[in-house]
Amino acid sequence: MVLPMSRATRAASRLVPEIPLLRRSSKQTAPEEVAVPAHFVCPISLDLMRDPVTAPTGITYDRESVEGWLARGNARCPVTGRPLRLADLVPNHATRRMIQDWCVANRAAGVERVPTPKVPLGDADAAEAVAAVSRAAARGDAAACVAAAARARALGKESDRNRRCLAAAGAARALAAAFARFAGERVDGSAGGAVPAALGEVLAAMTAFFPLDDEARRCIASPASLKSLVSVVSHGGDLAARAAAAIVLRELASSADAHTLDAVVARTPGMCDALVGLVRRPVSAPATKAALVTAYYLAAASDRAAARLAESGAVAALVELLVDADKGTSEKALAALDAVLGAGAGAGLAAARAHALAVPVLVKKMFRVSDMATEFAVSALWRLCRGGDADAAACRAEALRVGAFQKLLLLLQVGCGGVTKDRASELLKTLNGSRASVECIETADFKGLKRPF
Repeated sequence: MVLPMSRATRAASRLVPEIPLLRRSSKQTAPEEVAVPAHFVCPISLDLMRDPVTAPTGITYDRESVEGWLARGNARCPVTGRPLRLADLVPNHATRRMIQDWCVANRAAGVERVPTPKVPLGDADAAEAVAAVSRAAARGDAAACVAAAARARALGKESDRNRRCLAAAGAARALAAAFARFAGERVDGSAGGAVPAALGEVLAAMTAFFPLDDEARRCIASPASLKSLVSVVSHGGDLAARAAAAIVLRELASSADAHTLDAVVARTPGMCDALVGLVRRPVSAPATKAALVTAYYLAAASDRAAARLAESGAVAALVELLVDADKGTSEKALAALDAVLGAGAGAGLAAARAHALAVPVLVKKMFRVSDMATEFAVSALWRLCRGGDADAAACRAEALRVGAFQKLLLLLQVGCGGVTKDRASELLKTLNGSRASVECIETADFKGLKRPF
């Protein structure tokens, strides 16, 4: 039965145009992949060249690929085998323009145009950029030093070749000397706001030229420089400057021996407080990780540093950080915590045993993070649970309640080696002796291993 259309419906049908039905084709055509011409492909990376350079052998390479080849110690052309030096490479502007034209012609196929590369830094230009930093520091001109350090950092970030040229010209030494020059003024408080800005910019530029050589490390490790570094980490106005200062401290700690680190802690009493403060009130993820690594090196090398870190509240800060930390942060925090607990003074052990979350967090981080995290978590738990005093017994009881016994059994069954295996076995025997007096949360059939504590 066909219903009659109303007058309004007939009027609306005349106003709205008919929309043709879309028919789905039985075969969907995939976009054709554009083939890159062979003479646009770098023989090393086998990718489209972005900055083509030609060697004396007549072979054209992408600059980044061939410079990386030479930087790895190779001194011959990859194709012909003839001797090749970095200074022999000549920019091939004709090939670059042909590549750009080809990219524009195939833009519809999704090919992006290759940007025109910047002129690489020459040895003379690198020497001049480094000399500008030294001249500004020698004059005590903080504003000029900020500009010179910022230019050196920008040039170093443009390419690996620029960074290597600046490093070979002594950029790290010049920046370290400039920092030492202005550090005394920052400590004495006799300079205005230009000096803190200069210190922050110099530190940020210095991070681009790691590793530091011996001369640069000596400048940064001077008493005035260390005091200024700690001041920047503690209450620097610029967050980027605080992060750069933490990274420089990590570089110093990772390259010094135990005697030097102990001396550094002795003459810089505020360093441990600054590191713990950076963990408690993070400014960025790299800064937090740098502070954790620095704390680990200090605590592992010096009982004095471990005791000061414990007095500064490092144990509570590390435990609270571990509750919801990512993989990289967990590994570094567990390493720092284990180093603080292993100090001879015992202040770290007392603080950890008094913290309600210390044992549960260590048991939680024993699995599902990484092998490194497992190693440090087992070691830290082993330090907490060994001993005959009441605090160690309380830690053993807490470990049993949160399922440490089952996880240690599973860890030995899955497999671990070295010190981790020995400490896991010893810890398992220690906990087994306390099982009779403690009611475990998880049962021995491993059904509760996936349940959060």
